[in-house]
Amino acid sequence: MKLALVLATAAAALGACAPTAYGPPPPPPGPPPGAAVMPAPPPPGAALAPGDCFRTSDIRNHTVGDERTLYVDVRGRGVYRIGMSGACLAGAISSDPLIMRQPPGSPIACRPIDLDIGIGRSGFESRCIVESIVRLTPPEVEALPPRLRP
Repeated sequence: MKLALVLATAAAALGACAPTAYGPPPPPPGPPPGAAVMPAPPPPGAALAPGDCFRTSDIRNHTVGDERTLYVDVRGRGVYRIGMSGACLAGAISSDPLIMRQPPGSPIACRPIDLDIGIGRSGFESRCIVESIVRLTPPEVEALPPRLRP
């Protein structure tokens, strides 16, 4: 009797997952009208356009977007979104200092591998592996909440 009850319950649960006679579920709703849509990040390791490369010594300010996203201002000429492959920024705040190491070779950042970034917190350093670098357009910068603009 117990087995019959378990089988009936399992069949009911599976039946709830089956497609309905009404067709496939509707697509998820899009963003509200007038909302800014940030483009998808580039594939890991993608290089910037030649004119978008920057000197790491020209970074003037930064903000922490989330545990994987850093925004940097490069001498007021551009804002870049730097995506990390791990949650190295978890618990970091925008007043925590950036620790930049110049890798061997050129001090110019064009590809994620060109950046060696860490963030200092309470006397310790959290190292980051950079996955993507994107130069934001002026409308994308304006769409950022004020607390995220570097």
